[in-house]
Amino acid sequence: MPELPEVEALTAILAERAAGREIARVLPVAVSVLKTYDPPLSVLEGHTITAAARHGKFLDLATDGPHLVVHLAKAGWLRWRDGLPEAPPRPGKGPLALRLLLAGPERSGFDLTEAGTRKGLAVYVVRDPQEVPGIARLGPDPLEDSFTLEAFAGLLRGVRHRIKGVLRDQSVIAGIGNAYSDEILHAARMSPYRLASDLTEEEIAGVYEAMGATLRSAVERSHGLAATDLKGEKRGGMRVHGRTGQPCPVCGDTVREVSFRDSSLQYCPTCQTGGKPLADRRLSRLLK
Repeated sequence: MPELPEVEALTAILAERAAGREIARVLPVAVSVLKTYDPPLSVLEGHTITAAARHGKFLDLATDGPHLVVHLAKAGWLRWRDGLPEAPPRPGKGPLALRLLLAGPERSGFDLTEAGTRKGLAVYVVRDPQEVPGIARLGPDPLEDSFTLEAFAGLLRGVRHRIKGVLRDQSVIAGIGNAYSDEILHAARMSPYRLASDLTEEEIAGVYEAMGATLRSAVERSHGLAATDLKGEKRGGMRVHGRTGQPCPVCGDTVREVSFRDSSLQYCPTCQTGGKPLADRRLSRLLK
């Protein structure tokens, strides 16, 4: 799933390549991705792109009129293309969901695609990004200057939820998902099962520092990469997420996994849980 660093990199690509350009056509292929109908998607045509911005995991393409807001969900992606075909795309079973063509003889623009059968890609056309419900309820951005240690500590105060879930809750902190929450907690040497309200001041500071360092490092690694290279860079930069059964790069212990209905977390027992493996009820049921 694209998270804050990848969406930040895609935002930079659009800001560099699309800002100042006029939108010639917007071609929906999978109508199910459209979550708004007033104004219609076609209203974007003829408007000039003025900026690209990120709100958590949302990508915001601003024009001199409405905004095109995209949430890539679990398997969505943005592919910049030069020389787009003249023939309009046909609806079908392929991954293409929407195509945006910029004015000009080079026929450049981008495709929004989504792999798999569980569709979550969402496209909004709004007058103000705050009209998108997911943006309106976002918590603070962890890369903003205003997101201080004191602000982070205040968010955790009295929260009787596991720290893993708190980091992923977009209404608490914007932009962090399953992968980077695993990485942050590994860097902080923190069990994903610890209750946020039980953390000491020192532990809160450790998570805060790990959050900033992990996200900024990922943003820096992604800077300047083509959209096609961002997924590989994300996978290559992970220490525990997606590395079940491999050695921890810090201590050499085996990276373990806890599985849930539609996701999983990865962690290092030596670095994070005092050497004790976490209970995995799903795995336990399979072994009975």
